[in-house]
Amino acid sequence: MIADLASVSFPALGTTALLCVAETTGLSAAHDELERELTEIDAACSRFRDDSELARLNAAAGSGPVRVSRRLFNAVEVAVSAAASTHGLVDPTVGHTVRLAGYDRRFARVRLRDGSSFRAGFAPVPGWPRIRLDPQGPTLELDEGVELDLGATAKALAADRSARAAARASRVGVLVSLGGDIAIAGPVPDDGWPVRIADDHAAGLDEPGPTVTIAGGGLATSGTTVRRWQAGDVELHHIVDPRTGRPAVTPWRTVSVAGPTCVDANVASTAAIVLGEEAPAWLGARKVAARLVRESGEVVVVGGWPEDPA
Repeated sequence: MIADLASVSFPALGTTALLCVAETTGLSAAHDELERELTEIDAACSRFRDDSELARLNAAAGSGPVRVSRRLFNAVEVAVSAAASTHGLVDPTVGHTVRLAGYDRRFARVRLRDGSSFRAGFAPVPGWPRIRLDPQGPTLELDEGVELDLGATAKALAADRSARAAARASRVGVLVSLGGDIAIAGPVPDDGWPVRIADDHAAGLDEPGPTVTIAGGGLATSGTTVRRWQAGDVELHHIVDPRTGRPAVTPWRTVSVAGPTCVDANVASTAAIVLGEEAPAWLGARKVAARLVRESGEVVVVGGWPEDPA
């Protein structure tokens, strides 16, 4: 049992940040570290802030190497690694087509747009090889026309980093959830950390969904049911298939994955959404524990993920 659990939640990165600590004495120090990490990742990686480092990098595409902070360099390095490991299924160069499709501002404002009059556009995805990284600078260079969107990995990276920082500062076990991207660090409670799986990370506690226990690493859920918007008579979602430059056509409404880190879990869950019917075999071949939910509600589990209760 977790006898001394304490938690706090607050808006961050266009979603909700949740911090849980295994001992109440560590909450204040862990909270301070989490807020610091999230402030810094937002300033570096947000594509919704004109003053972010990422905005300046995107604006400089085609003009040569740009010196950047270690934080942004690391975030792009993680995104490029994700693209390489998935053979481009998760690719950070989707920024231009995501923006044309309508996800050009924080999602709360996207939903306020008059969807009946908005018409979406789409563009080919240039591909991650058109990013050049030099760790000595550190510098990043984008080919002309390349626009980065780090949404598929930066939030998960922030969860991993902030969980580790919060655990160091508080010296207690910590769980951090950023819009459903979950990372844990520090001493694990005897029974592990219970996590309820739902389509929407903001779902109430009385809504349906199985509970799993994690004792290390991270857990991520990607889905197409929450971040959706109207474009004329078409409804779109935010997960782009880099092979088409359009929202992925997929039978899965959510995919939940457990991994060694939250980044690993997030990359696998996003790739699974894009892969569609091929996803269970792809995840199984990589020995990834995952729960996939079809639009019909049918649940498929692979890699040792526990079956849902009857």
